[in-house]
Order: sequence, then C-alpha cells, then structure tokens
Amino acid sequence: MLGTFMKVPASQNCEVLGLQGFDFVVLDEEHAPWTRDTLDRALLACRAYDIAGLVRIARADATSVLNALDDGAAGVMVPHVDSAEKARQVVSWARYVGGQRGAGSSRGGEYGGRGEDNYRIGDELATVICMIEDHGAVGAAGDIAATEGVDGLFIGRADLALSLQNAAGSQPTVREAVETIVAAAQAAGKPAMAVVQSLASDEARWLLDLGVNSLMVASDLGLLRQAASSAMADFQSALDRRSEGRPMIPGASS
Repeated sequence: MLGTFMKVPASQNCEVLGLQGFDFVVLDEEHAPWTRDTLDRALLACRAYDIAGLVRIARADATSVLNALDDGAAGVMVPHVDSAEKARQVVSWARYVGGQRGAGSSRGGEYGGRGEDNYRIGDELATVICMIEDHGAVGAAGDIAATEGVDGLFIGRADLALSLQNAAGSQPTVREAVETIVAAAQAAGKPAMAVVQSLASDEARWLLDLGVNSLMVASDLGLLRQAASSAMADFQSALDRRSEGRPMIPGASS
C-alpha cells in the first residue's frame, strides 16, 4: 500500500491525496502541530474521500489512542514501542473487549448506529502499528510483531540510527537492523512499513525487495517541496530559453 505523513494540520491535503488514489495517510501528531480539533476535521475528510486516516500519536498513552479512534481514525501508529509488554499495553488501549478502551458514541462508533455490535466491530477495525525505532526494540521485534492485536511494524530509521549510534557496546548497522525487523514482521505474518523520500530511489527498491509492503513517500510538505523544486527548475529553463532568444514554448515564436 502507498501512503504519506501529513504535517499540515488541515483537511484539504487529505482530500487531495484521497482523490489521487493513495491508500492511507498518517496524521503526524508527534512531529507536527495537530490538535484534537484539526485531527477531527482531517479524519472526517479522510472518510469523505475514501482514504484511510491513521494518527501517529504524540504520547503513548490511553487517552491519545482513545481520542484518535473516537474521532474516526482507522488506527494508530505508536512511537517507541520497544517490548512485547508495551505492545500488549498499546493493544489494550485500542480494544474494548478485554482491553481498556472507554465506550463512546462518536464518529469512531458511528454515533451509536452499530448498536450492540459496536464493541466487536470497533475492535476489528482499530489498526495498531508499532514503531520500531530504538536499539532495544530490534531484538524484541519478533515478540512485538507476534503480539496479538499488533497489525504491523513501522521501521523508524531516523530515530533508529540515532539510537544505535548512542547505544553502548557493539550494535548492528541500520541496514542490518532493518533486515531483522522485516524478517520479524514476516515471521509473524504482519506487514512492515517504512518511509522513503522517492519511490524511484534505490532505497525504495531495496525496501520492496526486502519485503516491506507498505511504503510511505515523504510527507505532504515533502511532496510540496519536490513539486515546487520541479516547477522552479522548469521556470528557470524557460527563462534560459528566453535569454537565448529561443521561444519559451516549443513551436511558438519568441
């Protein structure tokens, strides 16, 4: 599947990507200025434009998970999950039956329209993605992936690289760590996710060949920056053509 991070706390970018056929977006509450209100509006836009909206929560706690799911998120992406115990706790926050998710009748529960089936349906729909981005999580990746209720692993390579660099003793390279995490996800029958800046890059091809089956390309701001850079290059080319006395539009007079 194909998705991207959403840094701009607004609904319109979600709508545009839905129209373009992206499978999902991740509203990045951890690293961008999302609020409960802007999350609510953007998740409504995701529903309207048939694109799955997940939330990367800023804090790994029960309230953050509850707020995202009550607002209608398809699931949550949880930072810095480094043990099976923490993974089980996260799953518990996202589950009614056998868990700790509080009952509600908001958008996430179809405003009470599911009736007695709400708990069952809500538990089936709430996706839990654990982010593996700490050196201690690499060795625990197999146990985390195998935890019941965990639906996939996201490989946070930037934080993982920093964590490996800062850790004491001998540590695997980032590449070796990524290979370990993907193998752990595959062994558990769960998808592995990662972000790349370009889908045409060697990096993207390596991840796909390795078995990563959900790619995120950049972010809404990253895609805007790439498009703006391309537009500036085209504009400069047109100016160069004019300065050389050539028509700015091929086939037209100067």
